[in-house]
Amino acid sequence: MPRLVLSPKILDGLDFGAPSAERDIGRGLEKCFVESAAYHRVHSGAKTVLLGNRGSGKSAIFQVVAKRERTAGNRVIELSPEDYSYELLGSTMAAENAGSWAKHGAYAAAWKYLLYVLVMKEIARKGMRLTKGAGAEINGYIRNNHANVQMGRLSVLVSYLKRLENIKLGPIEAGAKTRELDRLYKLEEIHSLLPGLKKVLDKQRVTIVVDELDRGWDSSEDAKAFVAGLFQACVTVNALHKNLSVYISLRRELYDDIPALYEDAQKYRDLLETIRWSEDSLLELIAKRIRYSAREMGYDAQVLDRADDLTCWNAVFAPVPGGPVDGSFRYVVDRTLYRPREIIEFCTTVLEVARDRTPTLPLPYEAIRWAERGYSEERTKDIAAEYRFQYPGLLGVFEVFRGRDHAFEREELQLLCLELVLGEIPTSRTSSWLPFCDPDGLIEILWQTGFLTAQPVGDADPADGGRGAFIGVHQVQHLNLAAVQRFQVHPMFRAYLGVQRRNGD
Repeated sequence: MPRLVLSPKILDGLDFGAPSAERDIGRGLEKCFVESAAYHRVHSGAKTVLLGNRGSGKSAIFQVVAKRERTAGNRVIELSPEDYSYELLGSTMAAENAGSWAKHGAYAAAWKYLLYVLVMKEIARKGMRLTKGAGAEINGYIRNNHANVQMGRLSVLVSYLKRLENIKLGPIEAGAKTRELDRLYKLEEIHSLLPGLKKVLDKQRVTIVVDELDRGWDSSEDAKAFVAGLFQACVTVNALHKNLSVYISLRRELYDDIPALYEDAQKYRDLLETIRWSEDSLLELIAKRIRYSAREMGYDAQVLDRADDLTCWNAVFAPVPGGPVDGSFRYVVDRTLYRPREIIEFCTTVLEVARDRTPTLPLPYEAIRWAERGYSEERTKDIAAEYRFQYPGLLGVFEVFRGRDHAFEREELQLLCLELVLGEIPTSRTSSWLPFCDPDGLIEILWQTGFLTAQPVGDADPADGGRGAFIGVHQVQHLNLAAVQRFQVHPMFRAYLGVQRRNGD
């Protein structure tokens, strides 16, 4: 395999990117972007709902889609965490048990109203020729009802919800209440404007991106109705015209936490795109960023393009001494849950540590080990925080494994989990869920959160000497966990928790 030699001078400009796609888009994200099959299905409109774990690249896909739509001369509306607040919704809206009003339907109607209004405001604001016929009606409606630029997007949503709530819970006779609710649910206020909107969309494409719905998530009644209503609204709005697309993203565990979505999964299945990464695609991601940084430092683009992904990796990270040519990459990727943000953070941490100690290329394998403990601590705490609403105090459960062996037979692990469930090993802030688990249920939770890996039955003695025998939830979609007899703590967590192999590394 030909070698790629990079000067140590590139260390000053080497950049693996920001963990956040919103910041990364200004640092060359589009030029280093991995155009996966998932991205193409989303950009084509075949899929409109992105599911994935935190750091899996949902926002990166949306950022690139938005930028390319704008470059093509199309209109893009981006709804960010600043545009919605679960805390505000919870303090503003009445609870469902305060009267006979179903929030799911109310939120769906309010979302449809908001999305249509945003599209009409966008095309009117940009100076489209809306001076005749239906176009003039749209202009007039926006001018008369939504001219207040100080009114935030969430305010429009909440205002419509309050109209529904006031009728549902107000002292109105049954007949009048039914008629008024029907009018609001059918969006009669703007229904006559939709044919005109379709005509405008014949000549102008509009894309709406709703991202980071997990920011500030509190698992409340209103938060769940907010997201469930959005899903339903997107289905309706996306059917209006081929040039109007609404995209939304959500973390997988939050999707599973919303009964209205989980129970209606069949309705949305054809719209869902779950982001999954492999070792090869993660290597491609890092190699693209190495090539991009090298080009920015003046390296010959043709030389860089001829180097395959592993060659680019080995130009920056030296192989494990005496190990296979891909040894250092395998070591790093094994300490991730196959999320881009994780490998970017690990590589960036190695780079920062090595700049101070050994400013040469390729970086020695020891630099990876120097950076591993800090990276492991950050990821352990981040994973626990990621599941803080489903499993409060999960970090304390992880801590129970501190200093123990990395591998467990099933009976040994069941006994440890039984002690946790019974409270014989004390943990804090776990009273809402841990006492209601059984040992196998807790094992399932630790597997689903990525903390444990499992050895599938029939793969006890793999040909590669052990690597690959234990797999994580990020590597397989389905596994009969009940049949698994051997488990390990995932390598990502081991350095921080002081988890050791029986015979040493």
